[in-house]
This record gives sequence, structure tokens and C-alpha cells, in this order.
Amino acid sequence: MKAYYFKHLLKFKIPGGTSRGILNDKESWFIIIINGDNYGIGECSLIKGLSPDPDSIFELKLKDICRKIHLGFANLSLELESYPSILFGLETAFRSFKSNDPFVFSKSSLTKGEGSLSVNGLIWMGKKSFMKSQIKEKIQSGFNCIKIKVGALDFDLECEILKSLRSEYSESDIEIRLDANGSFSLDSSFEKLEKLSAFKIHSIEQPISVKQWHEMAFLCEKSPIPIALDEELIGIPSYKEQKKMLLEINPTYIILKPSLIGGLKKADAWIKLASSLNIKWWSTSALESNIGLNAISQWAFNKEPLLPQGLGTGMLFSNNIESPYFIENGFLKYNSDMAWNSNLFKDFIS
Repeated sequence: MKAYYFKHLLKFKIPGGTSRGILNDKESWFIIIINGDNYGIGECSLIKGLSPDPDSIFELKLKDICRKIHLGFANLSLELESYPSILFGLETAFRSFKSNDPFVFSKSSLTKGEGSLSVNGLIWMGKKSFMKSQIKEKIQSGFNCIKIKVGALDFDLECEILKSLRSEYSESDIEIRLDANGSFSLDSSFEKLEKLSAFKIHSIEQPISVKQWHEMAFLCEKSPIPIALDEELIGIPSYKEQKKMLLEINPTYIILKPSLIGGLKKADAWIKLASSLNIKWWSTSALESNIGLNAISQWAFNKEPLLPQGLGTGMLFSNNIESPYFIENGFLKYNSDMAWNSNLFKDFIS
């Protein structure tokens, strides 16, 4: 058994505006495990300013893990608690390797081309005209749930956009999720949540920045909009701390990004804990290529989720790995008659 790694810089078709700045590209690293004619591939997705993996020695760690690949996932995972994206990439690479088809981890109605996953449409921050055109395009494409990034523009302008949207589409027509990425200040957060609630918002992700459990607990208790924790889940590896955090904050939802919390097994543990506390969940991408998105989508589908997932991001990149996935009327689907394009890593598997 051998393993290799390589980097691929994903280029956004349209720059993505968030409260942390504009994204023009995003790096992903891939792990390929090979033994004879069999291979598996996993993705380590990094988002600068958000991924907790140590940036300066990330590639050295990848190199070391590939050198020791014969030790297996169980052993290697023990030294990767500080590298959640590598943990996710390694876990899914092994799942891929052990499958009959490196791109189908478990046969289901999704990969047979019969089932589908409900997903939200993502709206990036930007000028008013740009945001309104994105919203119009998503609605015309059949989405009934959209997620709008807020917190970087003038707040009154964001409210104006939401007011305009609600004047055309009711709560029963379109579900609106908001994502503040921790951008609201403590002083203004509750007032903003009250104003936003006029627009019949389904939920808002991470209104204030992380590690303010007491303040977030207050917002979760008093907010007229249900609150979802996102970044708050990053960097809390122990079950004891996870439970302490959820008990104190008591959010309505948690959002699972496997690349940022250490993989699918870690996500399973979060779901089990959250469910025991009557906290709902959905999963979302950390802007992976179609390789990582494939692993999360198959995992999420098998969980039989009740809520739309944040997994409709495969179309964002101009140089993504071509795959059988496509979106139709707000549902992620898989064309089982279409092959994956393996040109990006053909030198390793040929």
C-alpha cells in the first residue's frame, strides 16, 4: 500500500463575498491510497482564517501521513486531532479505497440515480443588484430554501434586500436562512435579530463570534430567530466539552462541516449528542471540490436528514472535478450513467 498527496487550487466562477472577505480561490489537498489496481481518494479542504489545521506545517504532516499509510486509519487518526481536514481526507480516502467503486462508498438510491438530497441555494454578499440577481436565479432554478450571507454590508441595506424578497415571496414560498459568520457585535446583536425577524427567517448561523458561550446562550434563549451554531463546533474534540457547550448554549440547530470538525465519525458523534438534547442538525460543505462533496453527500443521504443540506456548492468552481452530481429544482442528484473525470489524478493511478 502506498499513498500520495497533491494540491489543487479551486477557482471561484464568481468571487464569494463573506463577512471575512472576498474569496477568489480556495486550496484543497488530496490523498490517494493505492494498492495494485485499487485506489481511494480523499480531500483535505482548507479555508484560510477558518480551518484550524496548523498552516505552516500542514504539508509536512500530509507527507508524514502518506509515508506511514500502512499503519491504517485507526492508528494514524490518533495523531491528527489538530488536523481536522487531514482527518476527514484520510478517513474518506480509506472509505474510498475499501469500496468496490472509489466514488461510491455505499450503494443507495442516491448513487443509483433514484434518490436526491434537498439543498439550500447559497447567496454571496455583494452589491444590492448582485445579491438580488442571485436570489432571483436561485428561485427560478427551483430552490425553496436559500441561505444568505449577512454581516459585511450596511445592515439597513441587507434588511432592504430581505424586505424586497419577502414582498414577492412568502414564508411558504421560500425558506430563508441567514449566515452571519460571527460578524454581529455583542452590543447590536439582539437589536439586529429583532429587526431581521420581521422577514420570517428560518434560522441564523453564528450571529456573534465563537467562545462567548454565556452571551450566545442569552441570544439562543431570547432571540426571535432560531440560532444555529457553526464555527462554534470547531476545535472542540472532547465529548465532555462538546456536551458542556451544547448544554450551556442550547441552540436550536448545529451545522456540521466534516472538514472542520474532523470527519464523518466525528460528525456522527455530534449528531448523537445533539439528538439526545433535542437539537436538530444539517450538514454543509467547507467549499470542497466534488470529491469531498461526494463523501459528505453520501454520508448525509444515509442519515435520512429532515432539513435541506448545505451541499449545493459543487457548481461554484470553474475547475472542479467533473462528476455525476447535478442540481435540479433545489435537489442534489447523481447521474449514475455518467463517469467521474479522473484526469486531475490520473498520473497517480495509471
